[in-house]
Amino acid sequence: MTAIKHALQRDIFTPNDERLLSIVNVCKAGKKKKNCFLCATVTTERPVQVNVVKVKKSDKGDFYKRQTAWILRDLAVVDAKDANKENPEFDLHFEKVYKWLASSIAEKNSFITCIWKLNQRYLRKKIEFVNVSSQLLEESVPSGENQSVAGGDEESLDEYQELNAREEQDIEIMMDGCEYAISNAEAFAEKLSSELQVLDGANIQSIMASEKQVNTLMQLLDEALKEVDQIEYKLSSYEEMLQSVKEQMDHISQSNDLIQLSNTNNVKLLEEIEFLVNYLDLSKGHIKALTDGDLSSSKGIEACTNAAEALLQCMNVALRPGHEELHAVRQQQQQFRDLREQFARRLTNHLNNVFVQQFTQTLTLYYRRASYHSVSGHDQSSSLAQHSIELTLPKHLPFHRDLLRYAKLMEWLKNTDREKYEGLNKNYVDYISRLYEREIKEFFEVAKIKMTGTSKEGKKFGLHGSSGKLTGSTSSLNKLSVQGSGNRRSQSSSLLDMGNMSASDLDVADRTKFDKIFEQVLSELEPLCLAEQDFISKFFKLQQSPALPGSVVQPDSNEVDGGFVSRPHNLLGDKFSVPSEKEEASIIRSMMIKVFRCIEPELNNLISLGDKIDSFNSLYMLVKMSHHVWTAENVDPASFLSTTLGNVLVTVKRNFDKCIWNQMKQMEDVKISKKSKVGILPFVRGFEEFAELAESIFRSAERRGDLDKAYAKLIRAVYNNVEKVANESQKTPRDVVMMENFHHIFSTLSRLKIACLETERREAKHKYTEHLQSYVIYSLGQPLEKLNHFFEGIEARVAQGIREEEVSYQLAFNKQELRKVIKEYPGKEVKKGLDNLYKKVDKHLCEEENLLQVMWHSMQDEFIRQYKHFEGLIARCYPGSGITMEFTIQDILEYFSSIAQSH
Repeated sequence: MTAIKHALQRDIFTPNDERLLSIVNVCKAGKKKKNCFLCATVTTERPVQVNVVKVKKSDKGDFYKRQTAWILRDLAVVDAKDANKENPEFDLHFEKVYKWLASSIAEKNSFITCIWKLNQRYLRKKIEFVNVSSQLLEESVPSGENQSVAGGDEESLDEYQELNAREEQDIEIMMDGCEYAISNAEAFAEKLSSELQVLDGANIQSIMASEKQVNTLMQLLDEALKEVDQIEYKLSSYEEMLQSVKEQMDHISQSNDLIQLSNTNNVKLLEEIEFLVNYLDLSKGHIKALTDGDLSSSKGIEACTNAAEALLQCMNVALRPGHEELHAVRQQQQQFRDLREQFARRLTNHLNNVFVQQFTQTLTLYYRRASYHSVSGHDQSSSLAQHSIELTLPKHLPFHRDLLRYAKLMEWLKNTDREKYEGLNKNYVDYISRLYEREIKEFFEVAKIKMTGTSKEGKKFGLHGSSGKLTGSTSSLNKLSVQGSGNRRSQSSSLLDMGNMSASDLDVADRTKFDKIFEQVLSELEPLCLAEQDFISKFFKLQQSPALPGSVVQPDSNEVDGGFVSRPHNLLGDKFSVPSEKEEASIIRSMMIKVFRCIEPELNNLISLGDKIDSFNSLYMLVKMSHHVWTAENVDPASFLSTTLGNVLVTVKRNFDKCIWNQMKQMEDVKISKKSKVGILPFVRGFEEFAELAESIFRSAERRGDLDKAYAKLIRAVYNNVEKVANESQKTPRDVVMMENFHHIFSTLSRLKIACLETERREAKHKYTEHLQSYVIYSLGQPLEKLNHFFEGIEARVAQGIREEEVSYQLAFNKQELRKVIKEYPGKEVKKGLDNLYKKVDKHLCEEENLLQVMWHSMQDEFIRQYKHFEGLIARCYPGSGITMEFTIQDILEYFSSIAQSH
């Protein structure tokens, strides 16, 4: 083991500056035994580091290699397994537990003892030893602080100091001079002692010889001390003189600091005074403008505006700390507040007077006109007609233009006194709403009179003139009579009525007139509302969202000398919060609703009147209203005009849907005469004229969705009711009713080319063709009835499995029976039967649809087809019999042609 220890020290640990203290041969417990060595080492350099190293013999040779190393301070527990019995197993608890089996118990104990000593010396007893014999630990307790560890190795490590180069050289010289030192140490020691004595004597003689020199040196030192005392005395006098100079310089320095501080304070004071004078000073001209300025003239308004803006700038100045404590500043602020209150009151009173004056002037003109016509003996309707030939609303642009001169002052009032600002807002809305209400009601009264014609005719529709007002309400319109006058048609149109009238009877001029009047009403209302909304936005400084074209967004900052003064403090206080753009847009809508509160009910009354005059007017109104709603939404989707027209559009759509529903209901209730042929049903012809009217109205419409839905409902109702009438018809065959009406529908849809009804057009063609063929087959069975029955019997026998050439052997279908049936239908009889058939078909078909020749030609083709079929059956079932029909195909063509020409 000693040889292995020296080999490991030489090959592994010396190159790493480590010393090997203890070694144990181990293998892992419970596994295949592969021997290795656990080594306890310390570094030769300070600070000392203690390691536990696992060394393993290489598989490729006889040399050893370092495999794993653990720092001893990471060792937590040493477990010897059993303190009473000798056991080669032990555990080391590092980051995990390592179980070892020592080759001998002595090596195990020696290694644990070395670990315990290293723990005592370097780790201050941090490692816990478990199941270790106390005797083993007691034997290794050190007797003193400098006792050796592991056989003195640790002490030698602690006290050992390596010789330097000079010490090694001196020892070598000494050893060379005393070659016998190693062999005779006592002689070497005596020689060293005698040399030391000689040196001590020489030192004493040298000291005694230098006594005189020492005395001389002491005298010199005394003289030097005296010189030092003189120098210190002079330095003290100099210091006293400099002290007075220092005091004078300190006084001068303090004076300079005070002067500098005084100058600095004067500069700052001047800056503060200039700031207060520049920003808290309002010129006399501005004060005069605020107190006595003329608010009627343009120059006076401009002067007041400039003065108000200057006052606002002064009140919004950001005062510095301490300014508010100054009496002059407080006095100036109070003056500003007084000026603000005084001017706000003057401005409010003046604008209220302007509102009242405008309302009074308009009202005076209105009453003068009413009084004039009352004195002249004219009724209200005639006066309105005379003064509203063009059907226009009064323009308020001059009034708006005059008020917009005060826009900046309104913005000032909005920022300084919200209470007075809101009061002006309320007063304006109150006055202008009454003014608009009179004008709009008069405007709608004229529109209604123009729609209904004269006042006498208007009374039928609930219109009564009284004191310049339209007293006909929605209730009176709902009581509208359904009976037409002698010179006007009924107010309610239907598909049945249209089907029973000619184009001239429909009075297209009245509908065109209504369309123009309704368009004129909307065209007058739209610019009026937009102009008023734009004015409210500009005058009251309310931001629209989004801004209308032409509106101006005013800045919210206050400009002072080319810059902007911040507002951390102002004299206005926090009495109100500045509304957001969304809130301001809501305020505009609220004002517009109050100003034009009568527009929506008046429009609804007008729409109701138009619907009562003619239910098909809802088509015109739907197109016009949709166009104006689309236009308003493009300008501002959230505006009052867009919202109001949208609400009215809902009413128009309801009326339109109601009109369509009424037409469908009238189709279901239609009754036909049992004594006359049906022909083209009234609602079929009515649908044609409705479609023509609708297409002419919706030709340039932006949206056709509502019309397309109405088409789908109406055409389906037409189809269902045509079939219903055909099933109930007693005079006219069902196929004829279906054929004629669906042919008419197909022709109508093909001519109008309505895209959404393409499927219905193909369906109409299919039904027309189907019922035409059905009627032809049914009708042709009657002239050759017995011949038809005979050949049907032959086909039945063939179907039962009898061969065609064997049919002639059947008793009921032999050649004699065939000749007998053929003789009953000579050419003359066939022609007579066809002539009767032509007369019967002529009675069934109506003249206006012109389907007789089409029907006759189809019958001719069907008759020839049956003839060829009969000839084919005769040739197959009676071969070689020589039996033929008594007329040929050429005869058939001549019969059909002569009958058609004779009629």
